This record gives sequence, C-alpha cells and structure tokens, in this order.
Amino acid sequence: MLEMTREQFEELVSQALDRIPPELMRLMDNVAVFVEDEPEPGVPDLLGLYEGTPLTDRGEWYAGVLPDRITIYRGPTLRMCETHEDVVAETEITVVHEIAHHFGIDDERLHALGYG
Repeated sequence: MLEMTREQFEELVSQALDRIPPELMRLMDNVAVFVEDEPEPGVPDLLGLYEGTPLTDRGEWYAGVLPDRITIYRGPTLRMCETHEDVVAETEITVVHEIAHHFGIDDERLHALGYG
C-alpha cells in the first residue's frame, strides 16, 4: 500500500477543493468536508460519502439543520492507487463526485461523466 500521512492526504483534499470553480463553491450551502482514515465496516472500498439533503431536494422546511457532510477516506484511496499521482487524481475525482451529490447529481450521471 502506498504511504501518505493524514496531513498530506488532507492537503490533497484541500487542493482538490481549491480546483472547484469559484462560481460552484459559492453555490454550496451548509456543507462541511472531512477526511477520515477508514469508512464504516462492511464498505472497505468506499472512497467518499455524501450525507445530507441535496440542494435540489431542499424546500421551505430546510432551516436550522446540521450541515451536510462530505467525507473522503484516506485508507481505501491509498490501497487502490499505485503512485502519488494516482492518489492526486483519485482524490480530485472523489471530491468532485461527492460535491456533485450535494448538487443533486446521482451516481448514474456521474459515471456517465467519468466521475464514477
């Protein structure tokens, strides 16, 4: 398995977020991004997870709720990648994938766009 500290991986996630166009970042609402080492047991290959209410599903009732949560998992990403460059690319894809869920884009569409 490729070695990378948690801090180094967090920096890659931060860099991936910095590459999201500012006009999209401004549209994100009530969402926080986290890095965890491993996903819940039973899903060892999960690279990222979006938990919350997509912007497209929010209505008048949406107020006073906890932020949506995007989690990027370091362990599965490092296990699937062979080089540092692979980790950079996969992290960027995962960050975009999970942000897309915040905007209401489903997995089928993301796979069609190359962000599966």
